[in-house]
Amino acid sequence: MLDLKFIRENPELVKKGIQAKGEMGDVDRVLELDQRRRQIIQQVEDLKKQRNENSKKVAQLKKEGKDASEIINSTKQFSETIKKLDDELKEVEVQLHEELSRLPNLPHESTPIGVDASDNVEVKSWGKIPQFDFEPLNHLELGERLDILDFKRGGKVTGSGFPVYKGDGARLERALINFMLDFHIEKHNYTEVFPPFLANRDSMFGTGQLPKLEDDMYLTEKDDLFLIPTAEVPVTNLHRNEILDGEDLPIKYVAYSACFRREAGSYGKETRGFLRVHQFNKVEMVNFVQPGQSYQFHEQLLQEACDILEALEIPYRVLLLCSGDLSFAAAKCYDIETWSPAEQKWLEASSVSNFEDFQARRANIRFRPEKGAKPAFVHTLNGSGLATSRLMVSLLETYQTDEGTIVIPPVLRKYMGGQDVIRRKYK
Repeated sequence: MLDLKFIRENPELVKKGIQAKGEMGDVDRVLELDQRRRQIIQQVEDLKKQRNENSKKVAQLKKEGKDASEIINSTKQFSETIKKLDDELKEVEVQLHEELSRLPNLPHESTPIGVDASDNVEVKSWGKIPQFDFEPLNHLELGERLDILDFKRGGKVTGSGFPVYKGDGARLERALINFMLDFHIEKHNYTEVFPPFLANRDSMFGTGQLPKLEDDMYLTEKDDLFLIPTAEVPVTNLHRNEILDGEDLPIKYVAYSACFRREAGSYGKETRGFLRVHQFNKVEMVNFVQPGQSYQFHEQLLQEACDILEALEIPYRVLLLCSGDLSFAAAKCYDIETWSPAEQKWLEASSVSNFEDFQARRANIRFRPEKGAKPAFVHTLNGSGLATSRLMVSLLETYQTDEGTIVIPPVLRKYMGGQDVIRRKYK
């Protein structure tokens, strides 16, 4: 949620930011409702002042034994008008909140202006693209030959986009999750959280999924709960409607969760295997920081995600997203992409975002800088550390051998009971 005072004082800047994101939002309507709201509040205050003055006059007239009926009738009219204005105020505030909720966060000044992903800027790359002296198989072929992935049976159980991991595939997926959690806890000083996989509407609104993205999520209509699209939602909302102690900041949480996305707008896009799924696993990092430090922590958060890929020895590149490719709630975002040898292209494996105080305003998450100080809104950040689905594509394809086996990255072997290679297990 944008600061209403900021919108009031910088309407053209807000319009420009919304346009740069390619989003919709009626700033003029917000200002119109805001003006009417303030007019009503002033009218009510004036009427209450007159009503109080009349009450004093009535008391004085009665004390003097004089007729006060005319002033009493006038006072009743004031009360009736105040009630009507209060009712109008409630309606105006509802409309104002709805209009404000539709305004996206504004891009940070360091975010490049652009229309879509083609305008993103590569800012870093690491590792060497693997070269093979044989024709590399794609992750689906590897998964089938080694009997470690089963998309067909996942489709039978649920539908397309719901994978099944088998044997060493399931063990490798679990190894990745546990490795990433342990790495962030031990190397980056995170506190682990294991959150619910369902969230209510207030939580979804707080992090910015509602109202815009409702069609992209799975809803359990009977309970009006959403399957979470990312652990960002429940973890950020842990502190909804709270005032944090400034001395406790930064707060750094890491969480594993399954993630569920309908991808309602993805028809016609690449859908093979893990390239686009409706359920996947992810380790998410969430930071609550003081406003003056959020961009410092944004860069740190980016490196914390990159550290995982460097430990796994998987090549990656980092893109700074342009304004037109930013999410609704982000002010600045980096995407981390890993290389797919079989697809011969980069695949998004992580997004690292700074939301500034946008989510905090929606979720009412504040902090007290010091004892007795007025509470202020925190800045929230999050980053995938990382999503396993496309990471699994790059891992399987990068570590394949000409024998059709998969070499397990050294850092994962202790999570695989010392196993160093995945082979087809024949009965």
